[in-house]
Amino acid sequence: MKIIVTGGAGFIGSHLVVELLAFGHEIVVLDNFSTGCLENLSHIDHEITVVECDIRTGGKWSEEFQGVDWVFHLAALADIVPSIENPIEYFQTNVDGTFNVVQACSRSGVGRLIYAASSSCYGIPDQYPTSEDAVIRPQYPYALTKYMGEQLVLHWADVYGLPALSLRLFNVYGPRSRTSGTYGAVFGVFLAQKLANKPFTVVGDGNQTRDFTYVSDIVRAFLLTAECGFVGKAYNVGSGASVSVNRLVELLGGDKVYISKRPGEPDCTYADISRISNEIGWCPQVTLDEGVAELLKDIEYWRDAPIWTPDTIADATRDWFKYLGD
Repeated sequence: MKIIVTGGAGFIGSHLVVELLAFGHEIVVLDNFSTGCLENLSHIDHEITVVECDIRTGGKWSEEFQGVDWVFHLAALADIVPSIENPIEYFQTNVDGTFNVVQACSRSGVGRLIYAASSSCYGIPDQYPTSEDAVIRPQYPYALTKYMGEQLVLHWADVYGLPALSLRLFNVYGPRSRTSGTYGAVFGVFLAQKLANKPFTVVGDGNQTRDFTYVSDIVRAFLLTAECGFVGKAYNVGSGASVSVNRLVELLGGDKVYISKRPGEPDCTYADISRISNEIGWCPQVTLDEGVAELLKDIEYWRDAPIWTPDTIADATRDWFKYLGD
């Protein structure tokens, strides 16, 4: 098949590209390299088409959708603080960009669109594990714009018959996870600190738990939902467990220092994955212990990542507390 992966040079996208190539598919990567990089694709020994483009505006990139079987839409801006500081940029990328991708899919008659949504749409949930029917409470522009993108995808499925699904991803980690940002990239932060023999900067008391989901499990979810017959639905994709940040520090090994708890962050993220398990047959396979062991094998990837300290984090998150604090 001919398959497009938007954001294919990013963390999750590059892993998805590798897996699709293993099945012999023709791959087109659309990326503007604002967060992704060609290095993430440099180890691939298959020929792929890489188109540098900006999905926020129309252009020749939309011609790539002709004759395409599947589209995986992962291109987006992530992280909390930049979204608070630059909401227009996030709206243009995550909403306008998604609208342009959806329109290109619809006009070209693609066979399948899978959208990478975010579990941040739930905000601070009332119930754990959190199901797809939970109240939507975006706490910051990143979460809001990713949810708006999902609504575009599902609306086009409902009104225009676009064969699309959305996957709400929980705390994805793994090799090539991004090295920037003080939120959502805890592994990048911690691994760079470990390489520099610096203490891990643990938010709050570290007892907050997260549904850490290994990237290979995420990739399998994309593939299985692309092959299924369902349309116009959203699915949680999580690990089936919620593990404390303190436990993660134990697995990584090293000293830690505690920094202020952040407003708008839940004490727990924990996906109810019964819908995707029952309807699609997907279940997570990689435990946190196994995933961390794999990361430590490739820890040199984070050698040049920023080394965050309590002071630099406080400076970088000032707007976070300003706008989200009580």
